[in-house]
Amino acid sequence: MSRIISYPYDNDIKDGDAWIGTEASSGQTKQYTAEAVANYLNIKGKISIGAQMVFKYIQQPLTEVGSFSITSGGIDNVPFANITALTLSITDRGNQNTVAFLDYLVGSDILISEQKEISIFGHYDVVSYTVNAGDANYYDLVVSYKGGNGNLSFNKYYDVLNFVLASDAEDKTFIFTQNVPATTWNVQHNLSKFPSITVIDTGNTVVTGEYTYTNNNNVILNFSAAFAGKAYLN
Repeated sequence: MSRIISYPYDNDIKDGDAWIGTEASSGQTKQYTAEAVANYLNIKGKISIGAQMVFKYIQQPLTEVGSFSITSGGIDNVPFANITALTLSITDRGNQNTVAFLDYLVGSDILISEQKEISIFGHYDVVSYTVNAGDANYYDLVVSYKGGNGNLSFNKYYDVLNFVLASDAEDKTFIFTQNVPATTWNVQHNLSKFPSITVIDTGNTVVTGEYTYTNNNNVILNFSAAFAGKAYLN
């Protein structure tokens, strides 16, 4: 038999190609398809993708680590649009503890997409989450559907991603800081690279002074309104 080192390298890997390896516990020699190895790396979280968690969709909540389901009980092939509450294990398939990340997701947009099938996905806003009353190893999320395509199917694996829409990158809340801490003003404006704003108080008076604006990415922009009620980027 030729030694493996004598074979030429091939960069064209197909799903059915065989990889030879040794089974960890018994030492038995086994063949693994390239597809199986790729699935293992993805599902077990061995390849780190920022802000990604992997869960298996199952019928009954609270029964499997690294799983998620509809809080009242999973339905096979349920449309993403019909989902309002989910129960997730605090540990995903890659053994990542997701508690801190779930806390961050409140008020954020998430995408739940089927692995290997990017056209099947649900886009949600996370309204709230709480520790499940029956098992502290699971969290209940209340979600609001925003868009998507397709259904959730039993025993398939889904990536859960947090993302920020371009339309959510700026909001309309400014903080007036002229010796009046914690006073919030709602400003009508049309933000561009160099925006101008006019602030009107409850007495219909133009307010001048310093303004601090924090967008949804926690980027702080400082404004100065020194004349005519206008504020420009410093």
